Amino acid sequence: MPQLLAWYRCEQRDLPWRRPGVTPWQILVSEFMLQQTPVARVEPIWLTWIARWPTPSATAAAGAADVLRAWGKLGYPRRAKRLHECATVIATEHEDVVPADVETLLTLPGVGSYTARAIACFAYRERVPVVDTNVRRVVARVVHGRSHAPASPTSVRDLNDVAAMLPDGADAPTFSVALMELGATVCTARSPRCGLCPLSVCAWRSNGYPEAAAPVRRAQRYAGTDRQVRGRLLDVLRGNDSPVQRAELDLAWVTDTAQRDRALDSLLVDGLVEQTADGRFALAGEGD
Repeated sequence: MPQLLAWYRCEQRDLPWRRPGVTPWQILVSEFMLQQTPVARVEPIWLTWIARWPTPSATAAAGAADVLRAWGKLGYPRRAKRLHECATVIATEHEDVVPADVETLLTLPGVGSYTARAIACFAYRERVPVVDTNVRRVVARVVHGRSHAPASPTSVRDLNDVAAMLPDGADAPTFSVALMELGATVCTARSPRCGLCPLSVCAWRSNGYPEAAAPVRRAQRYAGTDRQVRGRLLDVLRGNDSPVQRAELDLAWVTDTAQRDRALDSLLVDGLVEQTADGRFALAGEGD
């Protein structure tokens, strides 16, 4: 699909982690941050992060609390903890160099199938299929003629579909990025801009844009969830350099005390929050 490559070279967004000179580690950081998080929220935090901790060893040397503070409001803070653990493994077991092959990448904390392939492809220019939500949607429409990808990912089929589309040679990694970009900016979930699509062949378009047989799953709400409560509690701890009394945390969520207690317990279990010997609470690493 040479038309996709030509389109990407003209229309690609200026994403800082796609620029020349970005290291494999910095690309890995971006992939951790971009999981279920919009680009606009990630970009400023990523830029600050790599300026402060440009290498795995620099990140590994940081305190867990510093990492959680730097993560800010990106959400899913367990990702920050896993990123810190990943940095430690790379620094100590891989001589501060991010592995290039998928199988070794999969052994790192917090690195799953998508992230391993993304790093191999984007950082090391390997010809491997990379499948995220945007790519699954493009493949569902272009190849299978469906308006949306199945609700449950089918990893083997998805990878095979994308692998069959990859061109040979040096263009394969660029094609992977372009396919992802097409799904993010043109072939979007709710309002696809088919008039701007560079692809001359699309099964969904050829079939008359059939609707999905089943209702498309709605995005999970955030307001009032345990995730929101956990975020409120972490905000209190990020704003204090020393442990806080339970009463301060209680004020962060007064709507549902049982939910607040459940959220705090989950933060303790996840190792994101610690309780001191005198009963106060702090970010991980600050409770000593």
